[in-house]
Amino acid sequence: MDFNFTEEQGMVRDGLSRLVREQYDWETRRKAIASGAGWRPEIWAQLAELGILGMPFSEADGGFGGGAVDAMIIMEEFGKGLVVEPFLPTVVCAGGFLKHAGTAAQKEEHIGAIVSGERVFAFAYAEPKGRYDYADLETTAKKDGSGYVLNGHKAVVIGAPWASHLVVTARTGGDRRDRSGVSVFVLAKDTPGVTTRDYVTVDGRRAAEVYFENVALGADALIGAEGEGLALIETVTDEAIAALCAEACGAMKVAHAMTVEYSRQRKQFGVPIGSFQVLQHRMVDMYTSYEQAVSLTYLATLRLGADEGERKKAVSAAKVGVGQAARLIGQEAIQIHGGNGVTDEYAIGHYFKRLTIFDSEFGNVDHHLKRHVALS
Repeated sequence: MDFNFTEEQGMVRDGLSRLVREQYDWETRRKAIASGAGWRPEIWAQLAELGILGMPFSEADGGFGGGAVDAMIIMEEFGKGLVVEPFLPTVVCAGGFLKHAGTAAQKEEHIGAIVSGERVFAFAYAEPKGRYDYADLETTAKKDGSGYVLNGHKAVVIGAPWASHLVVTARTGGDRRDRSGVSVFVLAKDTPGVTTRDYVTVDGRRAAEVYFENVALGADALIGAEGEGLALIETVTDEAIAALCAEACGAMKVAHAMTVEYSRQRKQFGVPIGSFQVLQHRMVDMYTSYEQAVSLTYLATLRLGADEGERKKAVSAAKVGVGQAARLIGQEAIQIHGGNGVTDEYAIGHYFKRLTIFDSEFGNVDHHLKRHVALS
């Protein structure tokens, strides 16, 4: 299997790496997430100008002809800099729904605006009682003439404070937890009846509780077939998980490098702590876990186009392996840094927080271990 990137992909990686290194240094990021906005719209505009936001879209949809591998490359570089700008919810999630099931009119309206950076999306799927079951929905969209009336509450909607539009899952038929009767809608966040409660997440991003009260939607808000959205949701979230794994790999690589460098500088008993064999062994374990996580991420990304069973197995295997590696690397990094590691001024603590939160997004290790076993 060929794991080499194309010349164009190498150029994207090098350019994005330089952008993150030069314009997303630690102190600049720290100030940005502490600001009222919580992100840097000028960086988002620059990503659009460089073509990053259009990379995973086909040329027919107004993009640059890339795909899942391109998204993986981008997310890995974002992980190295702990980039908070909402590439995943906007390009991977919302863009994924539009690519796979959007009508020609929906694609024309939204994809070009995503590529240009004019529109930012958030994916509102999680509910307070839903755990990781995408079909466990209390949010409803009831027919009203040719359109729908949306009511419900979505929890921890990442990037919602910055979003101009939302992609929302809702039940249009059947009983709670039925696989049938689930639908997907796209709407502007300023649609009457939509309210949000915004907050800062543990890892420095922004999220919101989103409430829908008698929100009137036209028939053109429906993405895909009514009541048959669950398979589409699973396809898009598997793509999001693969991209998240790439982001975690980028963060793990930097966390390991920071830890090795710190062990060379920090002295105890008159010698660098990196000379202690027990710490050397722990840092080797960190590196081994990172390399395994990278391999699992590559496999999951390449299996996204396979049949449903193979795709799900590869993605769940990656989520389990990367989740375990993220926990080990994050915790070992904090242990070796000691008290410095948990101060706000040290970057390593923020990498630890991001790697810890990674496990809870789109299903934790236990959830995906069960899914993988069920598919085997």
